[in-house]
Amino acid sequence: MQVLDTEQGRRIAYHRTEGAWPWIVFLGGFKSDMGGTKAVHLEDWAQKRGQAFLRFDYSGHGESSGTFEDGSIGDWAEDAVAAIKALTEGPVVLVGSSMGGWISLLVAQRVERVAGMVGIAAAPDFTEDSMWAGFDAAQREALAREGRVALPSEYGEPYVITKRLIEEGRGSLVLRTPVAPFGPVRLLQGTEDADVTRETALRLLDHLDGDVRLTLVKGADHRFSTPACLTMIENAIDEVIECA
Repeated sequence: MQVLDTEQGRRIAYHRTEGAWPWIVFLGGFKSDMGGTKAVHLEDWAQKRGQAFLRFDYSGHGESSGTFEDGSIGDWAEDAVAAIKALTEGPVVLVGSSMGGWISLLVAQRVERVAGMVGIAAAPDFTEDSMWAGFDAAQREALAREGRVALPSEYGEPYVITKRLIEEGRGSLVLRTPVAPFGPVRLLQGTEDADVTRETALRLLDHLDGDVRLTLVKGADHRFSTPACLTMIENAIDEVIECA
């Protein structure tokens, strides 16, 4: 593991493997880290084929500096941009899982070298369309009064959702305004995903212009990390590289 110090004063932990272009950059999900199944599997896959690969932790995640509850979508997008600009050269293919799909779309508008994207259960605008829209009156009142609300999670301890996460996220929404095309996009979505609906995937498909394709995988859940799903991710990356 190595560490990158950003202009914002955050320390971003990362693993970087030199290889052939384009770089493959894995962007993880909400409160996940670079040690997850998909990130580690894809790094191994990339190494075996001599492909350049980068995985990292957003601030407040994994081994990077900061506290999760202090972060926001804008902060994590800044971390991603900083990591890509400092640690890669030449064309980049983004692989965004869940929140990482949203972050990927923000990065693609700020880094000219992005050549394409694979979205895995991509979750654009989820702070507004899933969290805020799903809060009841008591939760919204608690958020206003206390600045935070805890949501249960099947992945472990409850998620603490802050007022800043919701309010700052409104400045990073991508489904309300056009997204400039940046290369081929392949979206992968499980039909049994309990966190991101197929309606979200279809909305993103309709919203993006250019060479964009969506694959619905019957029975796959949000983790999308079975051997068959991992192979689909590999194939999607290859297709983006071929079409870029």
